[in-house]
Amino acid sequence: MNANPQAIAAMSAITISREYGSGGGEIAARLAHRLGWQLIDHAIIEQTARELEVHETEVEKHDEEYVESARPGILERILEQMAPSAPMTGGGGIFIRPSSSAEVLAYQESMRNIITAAATTGHVVIVGRGGQVLLANRRNVLHVRVIAPLELRVAYTARREGLDTEAAHRRVQAKDQARTRYMQTQYQSQHEDPHLYDLVIDTAVLPLDNAVDLICLALEGKASRLNVPVEQLGPAADLGPYPARPADFRVPGQPSS
Repeated sequence: MNANPQAIAAMSAITISREYGSGGGEIAARLAHRLGWQLIDHAIIEQTARELEVHETEVEKHDEEYVESARPGILERILEQMAPSAPMTGGGGIFIRPSSSAEVLAYQESMRNIITAAATTGHVVIVGRGGQVLLANRRNVLHVRVIAPLELRVAYTARREGLDTEAAHRRVQAKDQARTRYMQTQYQSQHEDPHLYDLVIDTAVLPLDNAVDLICLALEGKASRLNVPVEQLGPAADLGPYPARPADFRVPGQPSS
């Protein structure tokens, strides 16, 4: 299924929240490639690290485990380097220096600025970083959650990262806990809350490319409703009353009222 560029032109961003090992990151990359949109993923951390002259692993410690950001001026330089349909890539020399609480706060603020400005620039796929909360009030942003059963996520992680099953299980649990802590600390939210998303996809059976198809379909559907007044949205749109009074479900053995 190919996306309709004209139908989705008014949409500015897609946020992808994912359980670790669900394939959500791979779905995001394939989605960005299909749409010709910019992927905002792990490379943002690398770029932020270079700009802050902090080793990448030091920055990651503050990322989904605790916080996200940078310094004034970083945002503009990163966005200038955003090439259409190509993920940003890391590289270059980075030297280690300790991170202070002031740097942590700067890191939080600037990463939020990066996400917000990227969505404003438009046509981006944003992976993680609380985008589903940060951009919740923007009608031209589609929010997606990708999940899978734990045992399948462990198998995915073991295969993709070359780990044995026990190590993969520990990895998945650690990342799940880190992401939960991050959302609670930074946004006072639970990423499992289905009301944060337009679409929740379980990859237990569904192939990743089919998941991309569904997201494109949802993107077009949401784009088609952008000009509909808020009060006319919702499941009751274009529906009249039931033709007859709906009967309540009655438990067998209980008298009807």
